[in-house]
Order: sequence, then C-alpha cells, then structure tokens
Amino acid sequence: MVLQHAGQVRGRELEIAVSATPITAADETAEPRARVLPLIDPVLLLAAVGLLLCSLETLKGATSHAVPGHPDFYVQRQAIFGGIGLLVALILSRIDYSRLREFKYALYGLMVALNLVVYGMAPIQGARRWIPLPFLQFQSSEFGKVLLIVALAGFAADRSRRIHEWRTTARIMLLAILAALLVIPQPDLGTGMVYVAVGFSILFFAGTSFKQITALVAIFVASVALVLAGAPAMGVHVLKPYQVQRLTAFLHPNGCNQSTPGTPDPCYQLQQAEIAIGSGQKTGRGNNATQTKLNFLPANDTDFVFAAVGETYGFVGAAVVLCLYALLIWRALRILTMSKNLFGTLIAAGILAMLMFQIFVNVGMTIGIMPITGVPLPLLSYGGSSVIVTLIAIGLLQSIYVQARMAASGKPRTLIL
Repeated sequence: MVLQHAGQVRGRELEIAVSATPITAADETAEPRARVLPLIDPVLLLAAVGLLLCSLETLKGATSHAVPGHPDFYVQRQAIFGGIGLLVALILSRIDYSRLREFKYALYGLMVALNLVVYGMAPIQGARRWIPLPFLQFQSSEFGKVLLIVALAGFAADRSRRIHEWRTTARIMLLAILAALLVIPQPDLGTGMVYVAVGFSILFFAGTSFKQITALVAIFVASVALVLAGAPAMGVHVLKPYQVQRLTAFLHPNGCNQSTPGTPDPCYQLQQAEIAIGSGQKTGRGNNATQTKLNFLPANDTDFVFAAVGETYGFVGAAVVLCLYALLIWRALRILTMSKNLFGTLIAAGILAMLMFQIFVNVGMTIGIMPITGVPLPLLSYGGSSVIVTLIAIGLLQSIYVQARMAASGKPRTLIL
C-alpha cells in the first residue's frame, strides 16, 4: 500500500513536470522559397525574332543579285545586326530602367550632339545622316529615337504633378520639335515626324488634358498646311522640292507634274510598289517576282521592303508579317499597362508610338494611302542602325516587363532565362 501510494505520487509529479515543459520548435530557420520569374516576355521576343527571320528570308530573294558574286551579302549583314541587337536587348532587360531617369539631361544632350555631328560629315547620296564606322554607317537620327523617348519620359515623369499646366505641355513638345528640326535638314523628314509622334504619345499617356492635346493637333495641322501650301505661295520654300513631291505623290499616283532632276520619281516608286503587291495575289510569285528581282521596285530592301514581301509571298506572307507586328504592338500595350511606375509607362508609350507610326506610314505608303517619307519598317527593312535601335527599344520594354513582375511578386526572387 505504501509503495503503491509512493509510486502514484511520483507519477503525478512526473506528469506535472512534463506538462510544464514548453514545446519549442527545432532550432532551424526555414528558408523562404524563392519565386522564379521569367527574365523576358517570351511573346515579345517571339514577335521580334519572327520579324527578323522574315527580313532575312525577304532579303535573300530581293538582294540576291545586288552584289555580284555575293548573293547573301545583305542577308549575312542583317543577321549580324540582328544578333548584336538581340544581345544588347538581353543586357538591357537585366538592368533596372528606372536608373536612366537621372540621366535624362545627358541623354537629351547626347541626342542633340549626335544629330549635329553629322553635318560635319561627308554627304552620302546627297544626305548628311551617317557617321562612318568600320562595320556600318552609324545613323545618328535612328539612335536619337530611343534617346529622345527616355529623355522626354524623364521630363514628363518629373513634372507629373503639373502635367495639366500649359507650361509643362509646351516644354515637352518644344523638346520634341527641337529634335525634329535637327534631323529634317539632314534631310530626314521621316525621322523628324517620328520624333513629333513620340512627343504627342508621351504627353497623352502622361495625362495631358484633352483640350491641350486638341490644341496641339490643330497647331500641327496648320503648320503642315503652311509649309506645303502657304509658304511656297509667298516664295518661301521650307522643304526641298523632292520632299514636297514625296509627301503629295499619293494624292496623284498616276504621275507627278514635275520630277526633280537627280532624285527618284516618287510617283514611279508608288506605282511599282502597287504593281508588286498586286501581282503577288494570294501566295506570291516566289522566284518569278520580277518587280523585285529585276529592280523595277526601287529600294526593295529598305523603304519598300513590304512591297517585296507582297510580291514574293503574296497575301499570306503579308498577313504573317502584319500579324507579327500586331503581336509586337499588343505586348507593348500590355507592358505599358503593367509598368511599376509612370516613368516606365511613358517609355513604353514612346516606343509604342515609334513602332506604330513607322509601321502604319511604311505599309501605308506602299499601298498608296500615306506619303512617301522614307521611314523604315521596323526589323524588316535592311539597315544596321534601324535594326539595332528597334531591338534596343524592345530591350527597354523587356526591362519594364521584368521590373513590373518583380514589383508584383515581392522578394525574394530569382531571375532565369
């Protein structure tokens, strides 16, 4: 009895001691699981690479006889330009684009300097647009597009609280017009128009009032009318005669009244482009594309490359190219809406305006609904400066996309291809 009672007492003491001992977690800190995010927007990359491949295939047929003994001369160079551009785009996608905002003044100054330097260079085909480098002719006005977009986006973002003021609107638009006035005398009217379109787009997406945008559009239309009609009537010629002919050729495609000696007849260019596109029909003429291969179609590798696509691959080929551009524009719009800050939104808006303006004007001029301005077709026209600059713009879009995904996911995060 005594032993049994003693055992019960010890059991109750042990139970109390066990229940009083707190249960502690193991001395291990759980590592938070890193979220894996894609480094790039795969759809945007697919559209860009698809357009580059279409460019190589089109140039293969259009320029096979351009350099005797080297049928793939232009194709190989375009592939190299595309590779360089894709590498730069990948590097930009890994950089936080927000850091560029503090360099807005330097970037705008660099754009001005590059567009002034070319006036001291020797003219090429009657124009002073290029800085000769060992591997390519560096076209400063093309690189000025991206520099202007980033600079204007920085200016607008800094004055976002005063974006409804006329002073802010005037300053940003004057910066764009000043850049355009630097390149138009080179002469490069098409790029000057791109600069103005970029300015309008950044103001619109920054939140400028509809009243101010309408006033700017009215001033722009009045200025165009003055340059094309009013000033020449008073004996003042702002544009050169061939520039006026190129701008008005689509209004009378059956023939110009007078062609400037030494310059291509814009009406002839338009007529040959329409013949090439029409003869392509549904599936194209392939190796029998005479307008392209026999050089009846002028600038079939640059300004009128879409006409070469239409003749060689027909409606199907043209539709594929336009679908890739639609994909590119859709992703730019999507990235614009998901940006983590206003600066990224405005950069995407400027790039969107640049792409849409060039696509609409270039395709439109080949089918006779837009003026002939010499604007290249992004990623399709031959040219190192144009291809690399467009891919730099796509790299900035990728950076905005990645930073937006990072901001939405929170830390920690890991980036992979």
